[in-house]
Amino acid sequence: MPVSPSLAARIVGIADPGDPRVADYRDIRDRDLVARGGFIAEGTVVLDHLLRSTRFRPTSLFLLKSRVAGLDARLSRVPPDVPIYVAERPVMDQVAGFAVHRGVLAHAMDRRAGDAPGGTGADTDRDAGEPRDLQGFLESSRRKGGPLVVAIGLANHDNVGAIFRNAAAFGASGVVLDATSCHPLYRKAIRVAVGTSLTLPFHHGAPADAIVERLEASGHHPLALSPRGRRRLAEMTGKPGLALVLGSEGGGLPERLMRRAETVRIEMAPGIDSLNVATAAAIVLARLYSAA
Repeated sequence: MPVSPSLAARIVGIADPGDPRVADYRDIRDRDLVARGGFIAEGTVVLDHLLRSTRFRPTSLFLLKSRVAGLDARLSRVPPDVPIYVAERPVMDQVAGFAVHRGVLAHAMDRRAGDAPGGTGADTDRDAGEPRDLQGFLESSRRKGGPLVVAIGLANHDNVGAIFRNAAAFGASGVVLDATSCHPLYRKAIRVAVGTSLTLPFHHGAPADAIVERLEASGHHPLALSPRGRRRLAEMTGKPGLALVLGSEGGGLPERLMRRAETVRIEMAPGIDSLNVATAAAIVLARLYSAA
């Protein structure tokens, strides 16, 4: 299938893996682009979320040549000032440092100039539409309704990505991740989230204690998930301002935080200690969603 003339005019062929124009895509498996304010979106579904995002914008695309024709309609939504680089598979794989099976990569950044994604500046950007500071983010979340998801100490990219996907599926107002949790814009986390981290509001980087304190100040009701929870999930009903607080699968939530929240447990068969944190979050969020 030939590409449209308008798309063909925008395509920039890359024949040399050392071409500086695709430097953002070099060895992306091992590079932390988020620390420098950028990130990699991989695959067509993730690209769709990126193109819908009010907070993030693509700075360039890097595509496998054989994929271009099938992406014509999708690529028509890419802003005209964003270059579209195209290469054959050997070149693309050499640049990326691994076999890019999907053949679709985008480099993107936060629209909020000067902030790394998830930054904690003090303003609200009109284009991004999200408050940068934690208190403003929480107040905005409270006004939107829907449960807020709070992750404390979640260092696993797969779990963080899956939590975003679950949160989006069950109408969460957003996600807050403390400073010890992995960043949701790491390439693998975005891929597992199927791009929902680009459209679901989030805040990353505050200390855990500050998050819990400000949850209370913003009118949220912290609900800590633990196998030792005092209440059974079956007893819970949906109510405005719930904040589901999740801890790591190993250590769980610190006791000092548990004491400041209502604790809830998921009933399980004897002999099973706990569930995967993302699975547990999905069960609770589904319950709250159906009870709303």
